[in-house]
Amino acid sequence: MNPAAPSIPVVHTEEVREALHEGRPVVALESNVITHGLAYPDNAQTAHQVEAAVRKGGAVPATICLDGGAIRVGMSEDDIERFASEPGIPKVSSRDLPVVLARGGRGATTVASSLVAAELAGIPFFASAGLGGVHRGAQATMDVSSDLIQLTRSKVAVVCAGAKMILDLKLTMEYLETQCVPVISTGSDDFPAFYCASSGVRSPHRVDDDALLARIVATHWAAGHPGSVVITTPPRPEDAVDSAEAEQAITEALAQAERDGVSGQGLTKYLMRAVDKATGGRTAQANMAVLISTAETGGRLAAAYARHLQSGN
Repeated sequence: MNPAAPSIPVVHTEEVREALHEGRPVVALESNVITHGLAYPDNAQTAHQVEAAVRKGGAVPATICLDGGAIRVGMSEDDIERFASEPGIPKVSSRDLPVVLARGGRGATTVASSLVAAELAGIPFFASAGLGGVHRGAQATMDVSSDLIQLTRSKVAVVCAGAKMILDLKLTMEYLETQCVPVISTGSDDFPAFYCASSGVRSPHRVDDDALLARIVATHWAAGHPGSVVITTPPRPEDAVDSAEAEQAITEALAQAERDGVSGQGLTKYLMRAVDKATGGRTAQANMAVLISTAETGGRLAAAYARHLQSGN
């Protein structure tokens, strides 16, 4: 007979714990954007702006990290400052989560590990700027983001601006369809491409009514589906980068990456930096803006979902 598996330590801040206990809306957020995004102190400032956007949308923010062998659900100002300023804090995906927790280490959560943590913490909504996806050339490399796998496993609705344009977005959508992950766009007919308003791929569904979106999420889970619902919202027109300009920059960056021998895990970061340089820093600015706008939308939809549960309909 196998011994009972130990429980995962999940530590909520008082604000998050009270909100969940009272049935108020909470939105989970990843911490990877703090440690592996902008340089200090811009990373800390952006983290506070993202949390403020969730509050503006009507929900309580819960930025998730790993520390001391526990999943920390909600980060204090001191926590954010520490993660933003200390070098060497690793990025932890869902694959690495048990190793870091068992060793009692620290880590910044990605989309995939944040989904695991959010479900354990009892938070049904998560917001991120963009998902990982199927990489260009995946037919040969089999390079598919763990974000997509985790979407099939975690019962958490994801609000985002689609997926990064450096990916193969047609194959990404094909994968989500095959895995029965609902993709619903609000505010647009198309699946957005992170900081570009459209990927050129039509979204399977468009729903602009928050209450209906909340019912769709609840119905998906009531039907017994174990995974996520992906709700996309495009960047605001004033923040968006032109798709043709971004695609040209990506094509040139891919060619340069091949010449430089860059592949595997280092490719995404290489491409993002190269595209940002080619666009004069506008993609990085758009990235920050999308982080904030999706967080506000996530707060609004989490609030609609909480109202739906309270109504009993």
